[in-house]
Amino acid sequence: MANSSLPISKPSDVLVYARNLDIGYRNETIVANMAFELKRGQSLALVGVNGSGKSTLLKTLVGLLPPLRGELEVVGAQPGKTPRQIAYVSQFHTSGFILPLPAIDAVRMGRYADHGLLGQMGQEDEELVRESMQRMEIAYLADQSLRSLSGGQQQRVYIAQALAKRADLLVLDEPTGGLDAAGKELYQTAIQEELKRGASLVVATHDIQDAIACDIAMLLARKVVAYGIGREIITPDALLEAFGIVITLNEQNHRLTVVEREHGHGHGEDHEHR
Repeated sequence: MANSSLPISKPSDVLVYARNLDIGYRNETIVANMAFELKRGQSLALVGVNGSGKSTLLKTLVGLLPPLRGELEVVGAQPGKTPRQIAYVSQFHTSGFILPLPAIDAVRMGRYADHGLLGQMGQEDEELVRESMQRMEIAYLADQSLRSLSGGQQQRVYIAQALAKRADLLVLDEPTGGLDAAGKELYQTAIQEELKRGASLVVATHDIQDAIACDIAMLLARKVVAYGIGREIITPDALLEAFGIVITLNEQNHRLTVVEREHGHGHGEDHEHR
């Protein structure tokens, strides 16, 4: 495991602390012996192919999966014990397909942790909901059924839901999936604002440039390939080990093009992630 010189300590400003951590499912360890920390106002990018352990780690952080071994503290408690302080956006959403839920009600769900499902929301809550929708430029969709929206519009709604929670820790699984360029720009602006107010971010992403922009990056391949400052540890050799990829640099826009070979499909198809 390649690590930069980031100390594993436990000062008061650390929101996520892990040592000797194994994650996975009851009968299967996905990633073993993890050690990392995330301070208030910092961002951590998880990078790797599907099945590398990114989503498993996110689910462990929010308490959907128990740690298999080791120590893990999230916002000063065991995972899952501080739901009011954590906003989680998964890759898969079901709420919009169960009921004809208006978009604004989906965003309001970000405030439920403070009041409960049947609790009464106040003026401050409604202001946070409206503000979050404006930040993602979906206020005009407020009364439209969530399931009638496009995939990109739905993703904006779920990001707005996370923003409305005003959480200490944002845990996002491929949040820019389905977003167009304008949506990605709004997302990046909102995340920078959240970090400035003191929230922290753990995000799973395939976008190498987004990972480099984070304070810390972790390359996963059912093990920790590299962990540290993104610009230092995201190297061609590390990416080759994590992805099995070919890397080219576009001299005009200075962006990496990463060609990932799908694992386990056997069709010989390459899929580009930029």
